[in-house]
Amino acid sequence: MINLHDVTFPNPAENLALDEALLNHAEENIGEESLRFWESPTDFIVLGVGNKIEQEINSEACIKQSIPVLKRCSGGGSVVQGPGCLNYSLILSIQKRPQLADITKTTQYILAQLKEALSKHLDGVDIKGQSDLTLYNKKFSGNAQRRKRHYVLFHGTFLIDFDITKISRYLAPPPKQPEYRQNRPHSDFVTNLPITEDIIKQALIQQWHAKKTNTKLPPLTSLLSSKYADLRPESPFDMIQTI
Repeated sequence: MINLHDVTFPNPAENLALDEALLNHAEENIGEESLRFWESPTDFIVLGVGNKIEQEINSEACIKQSIPVLKRCSGGGSVVQGPGCLNYSLILSIQKRPQLADITKTTQYILAQLKEALSKHLDGVDIKGQSDLTLYNKKFSGNAQRRKRHYVLFHGTFLIDFDITKISRYLAPPPKQPEYRQNRPHSDFVTNLPITEDIIKQALIQQWHAKKTNTKLPPLTSLLSSKYADLRPESPFDMIQTI
């Protein structure tokens, strides 16, 4: 059984920290697997762990609109988060699931499960690029992972009712693009799903056999004190000091 957590904090840093805390807790205690959902009430930008802020964001727009810029613990590209972005997080046991033996197999296995779950409600769902889910060749979900010895965190976002113009407003064109993108701008490359948040949640809950329990959430204090600071500079001229 997979523990179900439908938990959103008002603070962007707390939402990112909980994903890592769930992974660390499972790893340190050889704990149970889990599925989490969350949707930020405010806009912010998340960089993959290896991304460089000066290559990824439109700094002037982020400064002008006071949009926080944070880094998550996993890889993948940069994304804009906010209302209309439904996030899911899976904490899965590598020992229990031979399909998670390496990065590539993990991505293939989990995306295949997500595609199967969503295809019960939508036609045109496909897997493209390194870790994207698409609807008729338009991306609606980017995904990434963080691996430990015993557990893996695999998480991503479903666009369901998001203002897509925010992506080009706050993000620069990505330095690396999948071939299927064909140099399309953000506005032509991504799309919202035409189904509700509740349908998506129930589809994933059923696919992963998740169930709500009384399991307590791990503390976030240590992570928040050492990670997940706002990377946004005070001005474009402070950018070099921020990196």
